[in-house]
Amino acid sequence: MLLPTSLVGSYPQPVWLIDHAKLSKQVPRVRAHDLWRVDPSRLDAAQDDATLLAIRDQERAGLDIVTDGEQRRESYSNRFATALEGIDLERPGKTPNRTGGFSTVPRVVGPIRRRHPVEVRDVKFLRANTQRTIKMTVPGPFTMSAQCQDDFYHDGRSLALDYARAVNAEIKDLFAAGADIVQIDEPWMQSRPEPARSYGLEALDAALDGVAGTTAVHICFGYAAMVKDKPAGYSFLSELDHSAADQISIEAAQPKLDLSILRQLPSKTIILGVLDLSDLSVETPAAVADRIRKALAAVSPERIVVAPDCGLKYLPRNVAYGKIQAMVEGTRIVREELMHGRKNGSEAR
Repeated sequence: MLLPTSLVGSYPQPVWLIDHAKLSKQVPRVRAHDLWRVDPSRLDAAQDDATLLAIRDQERAGLDIVTDGEQRRESYSNRFATALEGIDLERPGKTPNRTGGFSTVPRVVGPIRRRHPVEVRDVKFLRANTQRTIKMTVPGPFTMSAQCQDDFYHDGRSLALDYARAVNAEIKDLFAAGADIVQIDEPWMQSRPEPARSYGLEALDAALDGVAGTTAVHICFGYAAMVKDKPAGYSFLSELDHSAADQISIEAAQPKLDLSILRQLPSKTIILGVLDLSDLSVETPAAVADRIRKALAAVSPERIVVAPDCGLKYLPRNVAYGKIQAMVEGTRIVREELMHGRKNGSEAR
């Protein structure tokens, strides 16, 4: 399909499921059970119901690639990161965060190992409830190594590589359970480019070693709800062209990215962010179409997937739905223009 549409990963959780006022103040690194508004004995069933709503919203809006909306997660990373062996859940640590403060984070006290599959039930549930192409997301090894207090390895590379082995095992299980695409979320590569150059790509490729299936990497400047002032360019992007990932997901709308930068990724499919998540007004389809057209000056349409800048988790649900609907309609405009141009070109020959 030309210009397929997709979420980056998350979709807003219903207000009856999670406390949005509390969530709006944090991106949890450790477990935050107090966010859930449903009794623990009923939480699994409630999260299943929320996942079905997220799937149906995506289908109704017309997305070509569907995720589970990450309805079972308090954040994109903490559910997986805190399920691993080697983490002291009772006594968390602290690290500097991307906004200049400190975050409460997992504390590493032993070798990082995956105890068991974390998201396999999630992908099976998603596969059973849609006929469309499906994508699952996992936190990246470099990002998890930056979101912890390391009291064991005292070496960033060794820590990231052990996280990579855990991610690798999870990705293989996700594909075996029915995923069509698996995306690794690596936003901290952008905020810590020097260590990312030193061992981040090595960890990313270790996470993808032996993986058979379409893979993506998401790299961004942080949630719009948390990071207001964003740079106009990436400090770590061209390096990803040498990674094993098939697709690179970038944020482009809110930072008003100069899309000529996409030429730095000549071998990759680009998941292009076309929705500004800092703005609660819904884009018009024409605005979305214009953002896609600007990318076509640097990348052929066969190498573009259309998506929001980042996860939609922190948006009001009606706003998120309106935005993805506009995204689908704007994509359709450009798709029809391209098909019409090809038809006319064929007739001229």
